[in-house]
Amino acid sequence: MSDAPTGIDPRGPRFTAAVTFVVLAVALLLSDAHPGIAAVVTGAQAVLFAIGAGLGVQKTPTGLFFRSVVRPRLTPPDHLEDPAPPRFAQAVGLVFAVVATIGLATGATLLGQVFAGFAIVAAFLNAAFAFCLGCEMYLLGLRLRPART
Repeated sequence: MSDAPTGIDPRGPRFTAAVTFVVLAVALLLSDAHPGIAAVVTGAQAVLFAIGAGLGVQKTPTGLFFRSVVRPRLTPPDHLEDPAPPRFAQAVGLVFAVVATIGLATGATLLGQVFAGFAIVAAFLNAAFAFCLGCEMYLLGLRLRPART
């Protein structure tokens, strides 16, 4: 049995959210003039969300960059967090990014912009204020589940 601490550095998902914010903001800025390029950008973000949802946020390219380049330059975190809520948040982001990609790729630009906008707001809240909407949805779901007997 290992005595290694379990959990993830809470600053990693915040770093990933900051990168997500920038990627989706670029997509939104391109969406009117170049919806095809914006669809590729949101599609790339959807792939990153899929990796985060499937393997965990720490396995995404931004998570790996955080762990190998950013985290060594920081003081150790004062606590570690359960990786399940950020993983769920990645799945929620994946849904929004897929809908945004489909909208932008099929000419339903407004649909793509709205869904990319929702994802941008969520990423901003996490990056700027450490408020993870997807994580809160996960925790609410746990509280609403019937108690086991």
